Amino acid sequence: MISPLDLQPSFGFGDRLGLATPGHIAAVRGTKFAPIFAQQSVRENARTGRTPQQVMDDARRAVEDVGWDAPWGADADHLKTIDDIPPFVEAGYTFFTVDPGEYVDNAADSDPLDALRGKTAAFDWDELSALYLRDDDEQIWGRFETETLLRAAVKYGKAIQHAAGMFGRLSEMKDGFDFEVSVDETDSPTTPLEHFFIANELARRGVKFTSLAPRFIGRFEKGVDYIGDLQVLDAELARHAAVTAHFGTYKLSLHSGSDKFSVYPLIAKHWGDRIHVKTAGTSYLEALRVLAKYEPDLFERIYALGRERYDSDRKTYHVSAQLDLLPETSDLPALLDDFHAREVLHVTYGSALAQFGKEIKAALVKHDDAYYDDLQAHFDKHLNLLEVEK
Repeated sequence: MISPLDLQPSFGFGDRLGLATPGHIAAVRGTKFAPIFAQQSVRENARTGRTPQQVMDDARRAVEDVGWDAPWGADADHLKTIDDIPPFVEAGYTFFTVDPGEYVDNAADSDPLDALRGKTAAFDWDELSALYLRDDDEQIWGRFETETLLRAAVKYGKAIQHAAGMFGRLSEMKDGFDFEVSVDETDSPTTPLEHFFIANELARRGVKFTSLAPRFIGRFEKGVDYIGDLQVLDAELARHAAVTAHFGTYKLSLHSGSDKFSVYPLIAKHWGDRIHVKTAGTSYLEALRVLAKYEPDLFERIYALGRERYDSDRKTYHVSAQLDLLPETSDLPALLDDFHAREVLHVTYGSALAQFGKEIKAALVKHDDAYYDDLQAHFDKHLNLLEVEK
């Protein structure tokens, strides 16, 4: 039954090939997580050549074939404009992730105060001051001073306004949906104090959001584990969780959640059930692992294309793989465990599907049992770590 998932703990399974859902179902069955089986962004649809309707149809077909009879959702991911919304509404999506990242002013972190004041001309500063510059006791997420409020308002003010506009338009088109605001794909982290500002301003504008995806400290790159100081992140995640608990109306959302194995126990500890995790490219990488094992000639052609296309295709992603650090090995499946090879293969999926899509899908249909087994084992590792609360 496809439906909004509201505040249930949830997990998003991106499927760029339209073949992975049976493996996703095997992994999520029996866990506490409500699944999102259809999840694709506008960017991913463009690169895979699929439509929102095709993504939905592929997921729904697998759900019916396998016999999943619990609630599940469909995520229209990283919507940037109002014009992005209609095809997903028409296809019956239940979860809408709005990405106002283009409206985030990253320079606000370092702008001189005079420059910040010049950027607040469109804001009601008296109102903001009355709301946020009070003598309340400092909370775990901090307390606003004039400078921190200026920076938060300038950094996120236009993004909040854009997200509210997207919510208003979507509300005119559809009843009953999950709404997520994502500011994770930005240059600078979202402090817990800025998180409080975003959540409060969205609520003041009447935006009923199910989840919020801040940009956390450190590097959450595609298809690899967390890069950064885990002790510092541990403390930061606790403060973000405290903001969410203060409002009590939404979940925290982790984007680029694939393969963040060192982070999952911290998330489980601090976020509990107020959690949404989003994965995408890791299911594609598991498909390539199957090809590396059973169709090595095809895999070698995909890998060669990835090396050729990486510098171009990486431009819309936060990744740091280096071509000169790719390993020399005849053990092709081992490349799927190498940091640099994983990122190269991850971000060049669009080029690979454009050139080899039919071959890739035919090979996976041929080896579907191996693909589903690999997916189940891979996501069991994700979900088991997220289930444990310490």
